[in-house]
Amino acid sequence: MIILDNEYSSNWKEYTLSKDKTIRDAAINLNKTGGQLILILGKQNNLVGTVTDGDIRRALLRGKDLDAPLNQVMNPNPFVLPENVADEDILKLMTLNGIYQIPVIDKNNHVRGVYKWDGAISHQQDALIVIMAGGLGKRLRPYTENCPKPMLEIAGKPIAQHIIEKAKKEGFSRFLFSIGYLGEMIKSYFGNGEKFGVEINYVSEDKPLGTAGALSLLSPRPENPFIVTNGDIISEVNYKSLLNFHEHHKGSLATMAVKLHEMQNPYGAVEMSGVEITGFCEKPITKVNVNAGVYVISPAALDFIKDNQRIDMPYLFEILREHCGPGTTLGYPIHEPWLDIGNDVDLMFVRKNMTKSSK
Repeated sequence: MIILDNEYSSNWKEYTLSKDKTIRDAAINLNKTGGQLILILGKQNNLVGTVTDGDIRRALLRGKDLDAPLNQVMNPNPFVLPENVADEDILKLMTLNGIYQIPVIDKNNHVRGVYKWDGAISHQQDALIVIMAGGLGKRLRPYTENCPKPMLEIAGKPIAQHIIEKAKKEGFSRFLFSIGYLGEMIKSYFGNGEKFGVEINYVSEDKPLGTAGALSLLSPRPENPFIVTNGDIISEVNYKSLLNFHEHHKGSLATMAVKLHEMQNPYGAVEMSGVEITGFCEKPITKVNVNAGVYVISPAALDFIKDNQRIDMPYLFEILREHCGPGTTLGYPIHEPWLDIGNDVDLMFVRKNMTKSSK
């Protein structure tokens, strides 16, 4: 369905920023509004450019800092439409160009609204989300001695429930838990998903199979790319955007969400060439991309997982890259809030902050 947020509605103004703002401001805006497009306006409400979710992710891949100005990633010649275009024509344009939000302008380049397609890729609504919930949670003991990690409560709900409810808001309704350690607690709580308004199925690991091995248990085998998420992730990762990214790159067999992590060395670094000191750098910051524990997997990738073989996702990516070549394994940079609840410090931090935000 095509929706027009027009000049008589204030909704579209939520997607606007001035060009003196930063990439970080744009990321915050997208996370807040749930949109994929930001309009960059001039002083007279004229459109001077746009920034998309994809623009931000590509900038991160190029090593851009989040505090860089928007004009470094802005598209100064965006795709726009006049008012009163027929819905069927808008739908064709969006489908052909892979665009789901288009600015509406008048003859003076003043913004009058935004056309939005409420639906994006239709088959995504049926995409499966696999929640890996079979781990022992050793790093979180004693909390996990009598409770599987995905069932630990955050703001009054199990971690896995937060994952399901977020995905449901995006239109996903089919879930599958891979369970092992204390898995009956998960099964008893979620059941078939009816009370949560979704469909939930299960596979059981007779032995720990890692973060990818349990995919060999999927039956029937998925026909389309599907999402896999660790069951101990609290994040605002946009599953639709992740799936779009994977499907846009036709040769990809597996896509991994990656988060830019900065670490500051507490010491001043001494730069040397042999025994000669060539310079100094005070408390340098190292930037690395870390595995965010959320993936899109194409069905063909399952051919490389042996039945009941323990295998973790990074190793599966290595196998795919080695056997299938470049372009088959991709990283999807995320700017959304994200935390892997790997230890008691992380657990206490998330419990404290999410409880505050829910009040």
